[in-house]
Amino acid sequence: MIAITKTGRGASRLAAIALVSLVGTAHPVIAQDKAERVLSIGGAVTEIVYALGEEGRLIGRDSTSSYPQAATALPDVGYMRALAPEGVLSIEPDLILAREGSGPPEAIEVLRSAGIPFVDVPEDFTAEGIGDAIDVVADALGVEEKGAALRAEISAQMKQLAETMSGIGEKKRVLFILSMQDGRIMASGTGTAANGIIELAGAENAIVDFEGYKQVTDEAIITVDPDAILMMDRVGDHGTDPDTLFAHPAIATTQAAKDKALVRMDGLYLLGFGPRTASAALDLAKALYGDDFH
Repeated sequence: MIAITKTGRGASRLAAIALVSLVGTAHPVIAQDKAERVLSIGGAVTEIVYALGEEGRLIGRDSTSSYPQAATALPDVGYMRALAPEGVLSIEPDLILAREGSGPPEAIEVLRSAGIPFVDVPEDFTAEGIGDAIDVVADALGVEEKGAALRAEISAQMKQLAETMSGIGEKKRVLFILSMQDGRIMASGTGTAANGIIELAGAENAIVDFEGYKQVTDEAIITVDPDAILMMDRVGDHGTDPDTLFAHPAIATTQAAKDKALVRMDGLYLLGFGPRTASAALDLAKALYGDDFH
């Protein structure tokens, strides 16, 4: 039995949770024009809302939405892949913009059934994919002209980036390490944001034998022999200091270790694939190549 004690506008949304919990139904919803209480889930989605100049309509965000700094003052509904429907509905949004892959699936099913317009923002790790995400967000917010202008601006940046990267001769092989706990290396294959940003920066992903992020063997790392290591700039339990990294038996044999070539960048900036991606790719290229691509 589920007790509902809240009254007012939030009551119907909590009732929807109870209904889905009991009968497991789900109904599609359609985005409404000019929503004024917008929840943004996904760091890139939040950045797009700000880039469109529509941040005044935001009333919440997820924990990955850490840029711009002003966004961190908004209520935080939790990590985008571990959402709790009750927490999301408690801030009473009238539109939810969620990055593709948000979850868990059962939480998304409840939110879709709560009578609130729910819009999936596509995630594709290419220049074209960023433009598509901008279009979806702008359309959902009813600001199509702003969206077209922002997409054109991002497209011009990406075109300039590609022209700049065309000056690179021999491409460096880059190994992206997601984590290295207890000496076990979790690295990026293809089809990831890490793979996408490495390619935009005029380099090559050192591992192309699998898709996604997987644990790799020492033998695999020795075989690919990366020229550089790329990691997110993390601290605490998720961080790995350079001495520990380069002392790893497999890493120590690589050209990256010989050159002490380690690049660390903010995770959202590096992997977000939002409005700042061209700038992030250029910064990565500078870190990898210095002035060699000019």
